[in-house]
Amino acid sequence: MSFRDGERIVECVEEWLRAEVEKAGAKGIAVGLSGGVDSAVVAALGRRVFGHDMLALILPCHSASVDAEDALLTAEALDIPCRTVDLTAAFDALSGELERAKVTLSRMAGANLKARLRMSTLYAAAQTENLLVCGTSNRSEYETGYFTKYGDSASDLWPLADLFKTEVRAAARVLDVPERIIVKAPTAGLWEGQTDEGEMGFSYEDLDRYLLTGEAEPRVRDRIEELRRRSGHKRRPVPVCRIL
Repeated sequence: MSFRDGERIVECVEEWLRAEVEKAGAKGIAVGLSGGVDSAVVAALGRRVFGHDMLALILPCHSASVDAEDALLTAEALDIPCRTVDLTAAFDALSGELERAKVTLSRMAGANLKARLRMSTLYAAAQTENLLVCGTSNRSEYETGYFTKYGDSASDLWPLADLFKTEVRAAARVLDVPERIIVKAPTAGLWEGQTDEGEMGFSYEDLDRYLLTGEAEPRVRDRIEELRRRSGHKRRPVPVCRIL
C-alpha cells in the first residue's frame, strides 16, 4: 500500500466535484479559506472546475492575523474569488448574551462556537448565490474526530475526506498552492499558539502511516485509537427514537 499520486487525486476530485454540483443544480462551490493547506486545495480545485462560479470566504474571529494573510496569499496566487467577513463582533455579541444568561463558555466551547459561526455564515452566502458548501476535513482528521460537530463538518460536500494529509499536500503541489501554505504547521486557530499536532499528541506523518499501514509506536497507536473511540459520535448519524 502507498499514498496516491497527486495528479491522479486532482483529476478524480475535479470530476467528482463537477458531477455533484451538476446533480444538485448549483453553480459552483463555497469554501471557508482559513490560511491552511486543506482549504487552499479545496478552493484551488473549485477555481479550476467552476472558474469564477465559486466563492472563498475569509472568516476571522479573534484569529491570528497571519491566517488571514495566508488566506489572501492563496487567493491572490490562484486567482480565487474571495471576500472577508469579520465575525469578531458577532462572536462577542453572542458570547455576551450567553454570559447574561449565566452561561460561561469553556475554552473549547468558545472555540467550537467560532467554527459554527463560520459555517453559518458560509451557508448564508452559498444559499444566496446557489453554491454548495465544501468542507475541508481530510481523512486523517475525519478518522480521529479532529473537526467541530456542526461546525467545519457542516457541509454539502467533503472532497478531501478520503485523502490523507500527506496526499492533500501532494495535491497542493500539483495545484500550485504557495509552498508557504503547504509547509505551514496545521492549526485550527482555536486559540493562540494552538496547533493540530500539538493538540493531538502526534504528527500527521505518524497518523497517516498508522492509518495506511497499521504501523506506529505503541504510544502513538494508543492515542490514535483513543481519539477514534472518543469521536465516534461525530461520524455516526444522530440517534432517532423509534416508537414501535
